Amino acid sequence: MIDDELERFKTLVNLSEFAASRGFKLDRRESSRNSAVMRHPDGDKIIIARNDMNTNWIFFSVRDDQENGTIIDFIQRREGGNLGEVRKILRGWLGSSRPVAHLPLFVQDLEPVSRNRIGVIAAWERAERCISLPYLTARGLSPELLSLSIFANCVRVDRRNNAIFPHYDKSGLCGFEIKNTDFTGFAAGGVKGLWFSRVKSTDRELVLTESAIDALSFHALRKGNFTRYMSTGGALNPQQPALIRGAIEKLPVGAFVILAFDNDEGGDKIAAEIRAVAPVGREVRRILPDKKTGKDWNDILKIQRMQVMPLPLFCGKNQ
Repeated sequence: MIDDELERFKTLVNLSEFAASRGFKLDRRESSRNSAVMRHPDGDKIIIARNDMNTNWIFFSVRDDQENGTIIDFIQRREGGNLGEVRKILRGWLGSSRPVAHLPLFVQDLEPVSRNRIGVIAAWERAERCISLPYLTARGLSPELLSLSIFANCVRVDRRNNAIFPHYDKSGLCGFEIKNTDFTGFAAGGVKGLWFSRVKSTDRELVLTESAIDALSFHALRKGNFTRYMSTGGALNPQQPALIRGAIEKLPVGAFVILAFDNDEGGDKIAAEIRAVAPVGREVRRILPDKKTGKDWNDILKIQRMQVMPLPLFCGKNQ
């Protein structure tokens, strides 16, 4: 039998605010409109969200995969007590004994999201920041490259030592590519959005590639100082054309788009699809990797790293 009072607590009690009263502080840099990342002085880290099925506030612990649930679970796991004691705490919280918490320490509300997306967010937050990984070094992506400010937090390493690259849509983190030797995957329950580098107001070009590794490789080869990068993670899905059009529309006046997709039939198809949705008046160019050297930018980067003499990078016209 459903306990109506306990169900009300799960919805009415702002779990972010309650956690703030227990010493957690909001990490605004890592939080989004649908998830709040909060840290405790003891090193604990939690992700808070709202379930779109019932608008319950829920949390996931980054430190302990088994620790997750609603406000009821949060109190019982951290403060102990039976359901009667939990009721007493939460009745007081919704009554006159609620402590005053400062707004910067928590969020007032969150956009409800699916449990799949919450799981993606939790998995991403459990991953570690990455500036050096043998797999990436073997692909020609050096620690110096990964340490650049424009690629900050654009790649992490999971507990299986896979490199993971985050994808975002209009609501925030929606999935991530998973890469390792002879393996390519995508986050369970996630969907493709766009991977992108950090945006700067001084950017004068947007380079679009098929993978985050190709975007990083393109930068290593060309070293554009006024460039932002985005990756589709392969062939376009139904939501990506609108995301790409929106990204192009947000470019500064006079900035142009470079289609740096693979030099093959798949790359040609994606380039044509993007040209079809690009805003009128925005300059769009196609740059092809030299097929004699490799069909994508990472092929060229890896070979160049092994050569003494410089290799031709591009072929065809910028059209």
